[in-house]
Amino acid sequence: MPSLRDVIAVLDGLYDPRWADDWDAVGTVAGDPDAEVSSILFAVDPVQAVVDEAVERGAQLVVTHHPLYLKGVTSVAATTPKGRVVHTLIANGIALHTCHTNADCAPRGVSESMALALDLTDVRPLETDAEPPLDKWVVYVPRDDAARVVGAMHDAGAGRLGDYDRAQFQSPGRGSFRPLDGADPAIGSVGEVEWVEETRVEVVADRGIREAVRAAMIDAHPYEETAYDLWPLAARPSERGSGRIGRLPQPMTLGEFAEHVRTSLPAHAGATRIAGDLDRRVETVALCGGSGDFLLGAAQAAGADVYVTSDLRHHPVSEHLERPGACAVVDVPHWAAEWTWLPTVAAAVREELGDTVKTHVSTIGTDPWSRTLS
Repeated sequence: MPSLRDVIAVLDGLYDPRWADDWDAVGTVAGDPDAEVSSILFAVDPVQAVVDEAVERGAQLVVTHHPLYLKGVTSVAATTPKGRVVHTLIANGIALHTCHTNADCAPRGVSESMALALDLTDVRPLETDAEPPLDKWVVYVPRDDAARVVGAMHDAGAGRLGDYDRAQFQSPGRGSFRPLDGADPAIGSVGEVEWVEETRVEVVADRGIREAVRAAMIDAHPYEETAYDLWPLAARPSERGSGRIGRLPQPMTLGEFAEHVRTSLPAHAGATRIAGDLDRRVETVALCGGSGDFLLGAAQAAGADVYVTSDLRHHPVSEHLERPGACAVVDVPHWAAEWTWLPTVAAAVREELGDTVKTHVSTIGTDPWSRTLS
C-alpha cells in the first residue's frame, strides 16, 4: 500500500508545483507523509460536504483543485468553515492536497480535460509556456582530466535535461598553445608551442545556474586559462501552456455548439451564456478551464471561432465584440468546467499506482450558485 509521500510524488510528477503561479498555494495542506493511503477522493473544492464524503467513503486523502487557503491565517479554529474542514480532516486521519494552477497548464490538466470533454481534436496549448532557457557549454580539457572537470560541472547542476541528469558528449582531439612570459603553465614551457591530447566536453545547463557551472568548471580545470565556449540556446517548445485550442470533428452552428457544451459538462444550476450570432459556423474552439478572461485576446489572435471559459465580465466581452471579426464567446459555470479534470487525474493516479489504491470522483455539486431563474 502506498504512503501519502508516494501518492504526492505521483501528483507532483504530473503537476509539478514549480508550474504554479507565484500567488498560488498548492501542495499538501494536511497529512502525515508516512501514513498509508488506500483510498483517494478527488473534488474541485475543499468544502465541508466534500470532506464529509471522504469520511463516509473511508478515504485517507482528498485531492482538490482549489486551495483551502490562499492567504496566511492565524487560526484554524473550528468556529470558521475552513477551520472546521481542517479539524474534520485531522480528526479522521485524512490528508488534503491541492493541484491548482500547476494543473491548469499541464498536459492531462484542467484545460486539456475540458477540451477532451468537448470532443475536440488536434488539441494544443493556446499560449505555450517556454521551458527554462538553457546554456550550452563546450570546454576543452586534457584527456586525463576530462572526467573530473565534467563531474564538477555535473555536481553544479549541468547536464540535466527533463527526467535525465549527468548528460554529456565527449569527442577526442588535439589542442595547441604557447605559454608567454608571465604564464605558469600546468603543461609545457614558456615560449614553446605545446600540443596536447584533449577531450571536447559538451553539456547543457539551466541558464539560472550559469555562474555556478562556470565557477565549478574553472576550479576543476588544470589549465591556468580555461578554453571554453558558452552559447545561450533558443527557448524550447513545451506541452504546457494556458488554455487549449482544437477543432470539432464536424462544424456546427454556435447555437448547436453551446448546447453541446452544456450537455458535455456535468449537471449544474448555473447558466451557459452565449455572445455572438447563434447561426454562425463554429469549428475551431479555444477554451480555458476556470476564470479565463485573460486569454480572450489570445483566442481571437489564434483564429478561434468561439472561446469557452468562465467568470467573464461585462466590459471585456462587450469591448471584444466591438472588434471586427470577433470570435463568439460562451461562458460556463466555473465548477462545471473544472470538474472535467477529476476523472483525468484519477485515471492518471491509477495508472501509476495500479490496484494499490481506490479512486473516487466526487459528484457533489459545489458550485455556489444553486439556481438560475429564466
